[in-house]
Amino acid sequence: MKKLFLIFIIFYIAINSQAQHNVILIIADDIGTDYFGFYEYGKDTVDVPNIRFLLKKGIRFSNAMSNPVCSSTRAGIFTGRYSFRTKVGGIVGGEGGSNPLDTSETTIPRLLNAYNPKIAKANIGKWHLQQAMPVANLKFPNVLGYDHYEGGFIGQLPSYTNWTKHTNGVASTITNYATSENVNNAVSWIKLQKANPFFLWLAFNAPHAPYHLPPANLHKYSNLSGTNQDIMQNPKSYFKAAMQALDTELGRLIDSLRVMNRLDSTDFIFIGDNGNEIRTVQIVDSDRAKGTVYQYGVHVPFIIAGPSVINPNRTSDALVNTADIFATVLELFGMSNWSLQIQPNKPVDSKSILPIIKNTNTEIRPWSFCEIFRLMPDTRDGKAMRNFDYKLFRFDDGRQEFYHLKNDPEEHVDLLKGSLNNEDVTNYYYLCNEMTNLLGTANLCKQVVGTQAINTLNKFVYPNPFISYIHVFPEYERDLFYLINGVGHIVYTGNDIIHQDFSNLEKGLYILKNVNNRNQAIKIIKE
Repeated sequence: MKKLFLIFIIFYIAINSQAQHNVILIIADDIGTDYFGFYEYGKDTVDVPNIRFLLKKGIRFSNAMSNPVCSSTRAGIFTGRYSFRTKVGGIVGGEGGSNPLDTSETTIPRLLNAYNPKIAKANIGKWHLQQAMPVANLKFPNVLGYDHYEGGFIGQLPSYTNWTKHTNGVASTITNYATSENVNNAVSWIKLQKANPFFLWLAFNAPHAPYHLPPANLHKYSNLSGTNQDIMQNPKSYFKAAMQALDTELGRLIDSLRVMNRLDSTDFIFIGDNGNEIRTVQIVDSDRAKGTVYQYGVHVPFIIAGPSVINPNRTSDALVNTADIFATVLELFGMSNWSLQIQPNKPVDSKSILPIIKNTNTEIRPWSFCEIFRLMPDTRDGKAMRNFDYKLFRFDDGRQEFYHLKNDPEEHVDLLKGSLNNEDVTNYYYLCNEMTNLLGTANLCKQVVGTQAINTLNKFVYPNPFISYIHVFPEYERDLFYLINGVGHIVYTGNDIIHQDFSNLEKGLYILKNVNNRNQAIKIIKE
C-alpha cells in the first residue's frame, strides 16, 4: 500500500507540475541589441531592471537572428517556417507591402490545442499578420488557434493614447497608454485561467514609433518636454523613454504573476522582432538598419528565463533564430513529437532550443538564415546566412556580399571585393552551398579563389596529384574532412576519407579541408 501511495503521489506531482507550466513570449517592437548594456558596451543604453531580472533567471543569446521587419519575423515564429515558404516576406500593409499569412498554416496555438486542449492560448498586443479589412479578417487570430486575441490588429499605432483595440473581432477605442493596456489585459486574462496552464504571446508596440512621451511614472527621463518639435529633434530620447516604460510595465506583469503564485511555473521568452529603425540607430551606416539583412537589422535581444532553465544566469553564443521559438514553445509544454503533426508540403525550419535550455548541448544549428522581399521590389531585398564566423548575402538583384563577422561585426569589409584567404574561400562555399540547398534553386556560388597558399596539409596528405584514394597519416584518419571542387561544391564530407574511392571524380583542382583544424587545407589535384 505504501508503494502504491508513493507512486500515486509521484504521479500527482508530475501531472500537477505539467498543469501549472506556462510560457510567455514577450516581443518588443523595433529594438535591436545596442540599447541594452548587457549586449553592447560603450553605447547609449537604457536602464531596464526587469529585463535584467530575466537575465538572472535565464540565458542570454548573443547570436540571435530575426528577419528585418515585424510581419515576417512574427510569421516565422508563429509557423516555424522561413518567409520564402510562408510568403510573408515584408511588412503586411506597410512599406513595400507583403502577402498576409495564409490561414491554412500550422501554428503554435493549433498544435498546443491538439496536444492538450486545457492549455489556454492568447495573443495580446500587436498582430500584424493580416490586413484589418475585410472585417472578417479580425477573427483570424482565433481562426489560427488562439482562444483569445486582444490588441492593435495592424502595425504602427496612430497614437499610444488614442487607438483601436480589437478583442476577438470586436473593436473599441482605447485612450489608456498602449503599453499599460497590454499588461492590464494580460494580467486580467491570466487571472481567468485559474490553475490551467497557459501560453501568452504578449506583443508590445513599444518602443516602435510614433515616438512620444510616456506617462511620467513609467520612466526616468524627466527632462523631456513631449512637444512635437522636441520629439522630431530628439527621437532617440523618446525611444529610450518608451523602452523604459515597457520595462516598468513588464515589472508589473512579473509582480502580478508572483502575487498569483504563477511566477515560479512560468517560462519567459523575450525578443526584439528586428533591429532599430533609421531614427534610432547607433551606427555610422544608418542605411543598414531595420529593413535590411545586415546585422543591425537582424541581430536582436533574445532571453529565455524561468524554471525550465538549468544553470541560469548564463550566456550562450549558439546560433539561434526567432523561427526556433516555434519548436521551443511546443517542447517547453512537453510536446516532443510535434514534428509528426507537420504536413509534408509545409516543412518546418524551426530547431528546438531546449537542449541549450536544459544545458545538455551548446549548439542547435550550424547556420542561421534571414530574408526580406517586398511586393514592390527593393534593392535591399535579399537573403543572408551566417555561421559562427562568416556571413553571406545574396540580394535578389544578384549581388553578393561576404563578411568575416568574427573580425568585422559591423560588416564594413566585403571580402568579395578583395583577396580571400583559404579560410574565407572555404566558408564562402560552405554558406553558398547551404543557401542553395535550402532555397532549392540553381547554384548561387561564384567561382572564388583564395590568394593565400594552401599547403599546411602537404606534410601528411599524399599522393598529390591523386587518382583514386587520398591518404593521410594515422593521427588524422578520423578527422572530419571536406573535399570541395573548383566551383565550390562540397563533393565529400566525412571522417573516413582514407576509405573513399574518388576514381569517378572529374579531373581538376580541389580543396581538401580538415574541419578539426580550420587552418589545415590544401589544394589537391585529381588526375
